[in-house]
Amino acid sequence: MTRDDLKALLTELCTHRGISGDEGDAAETARQALAQYCKDAHISHGNVVGTFGSTKASVPHVLLDAHIDQVGLIVTSVTDDGFVTVGNVGGLDRRLFPVQRVFIHGEKVIPGIICTLPPHLTHGDEKVQKIEDIRIDTGYPADELRELVHPGDSVYFDGVTAELPGGRFTSPALDDRCGVAAILYALDELKNDDIPCKVTVQFSTEEEVGERGASIGCFAADPDIALAVDVSFAGDGKRSESGEFGKGAMIGVSPSLSREITDDLFRTAKAEDIPVQYEVMNGTTGTNADRFSVCREGVKACTVSIPLDYMHTPAEVIDLSDVELTGTLLAAYLRRCGA
Repeated sequence: MTRDDLKALLTELCTHRGISGDEGDAAETARQALAQYCKDAHISHGNVVGTFGSTKASVPHVLLDAHIDQVGLIVTSVTDDGFVTVGNVGGLDRRLFPVQRVFIHGEKVIPGIICTLPPHLTHGDEKVQKIEDIRIDTGYPADELRELVHPGDSVYFDGVTAELPGGRFTSPALDDRCGVAAILYALDELKNDDIPCKVTVQFSTEEEVGERGASIGCFAADPDIALAVDVSFAGDGKRSESGEFGKGAMIGVSPSLSREITDDLFRTAKAEDIPVQYEVMNGTTGTNADRFSVCREGVKACTVSIPLDYMHTPAEVIDLSDVELTGTLLAAYLRRCGA
């Protein structure tokens, strides 16, 4: 997969919206991409699933997972004066809400603006609005708006999807569509290989509201090993929980993860001269790996994370080289797993 192919893939994945619980459009886009590598690619209980690799019963079974959902909002009502009220879906920073442009997916897609007072009418000491005080202005009168928008409709932030200088890329939903892209990048590297393990690929739903898709997907797959390919915090690399752009995947080290798989990933990176970073966590990880490790009788789980800036905002940023290096690490691990 070339760099241009990767940019096109990320653009396609990120511009098809899918907040938690309403991932259908994004999931179908990912299913079509996965079908190039897994002939049995399908959607099961919202999750995108496909298999490849060895069919021998004695080989390790690896689950490769990235979540397909994104954070967003959900309509709670239309007020008598014609504004839309919302609740949050996933963890959102309300500091960024004022004057954000959004799209409401009602009877049709309706653009709107989150209301705010101009600075001339404020005193600079206003507190961040509570979620129940947020209002969206669509320009429609209340009676007409109620015909188009209903409680439960999804609301997406309108962010730009674009390449930035220096190999960076920005878009909403890079958490975790860049993880989806990294897995597809790995599959492209493996497309002509016979690997010594069985692999189930899963692009899971509802991670942002409690890793729900991961739970049912792992139970159905019943793997021996599970890798949660997600994002983590980019930064200066000086803190254990942050990484640096361009330095490769962050391999999880945590008491809740399998030390065996963590060590195997680091050994693979060293043997193949693939740059990687540490991500040290002192408890659970806040990713699908937390569900995998306690699935059925227990699964050997680990995280493989891509450094990301401005998490859970409409302007998330990654370095494209980190997606490539993550995909290369995953491919190298699968070539060795069970060999």
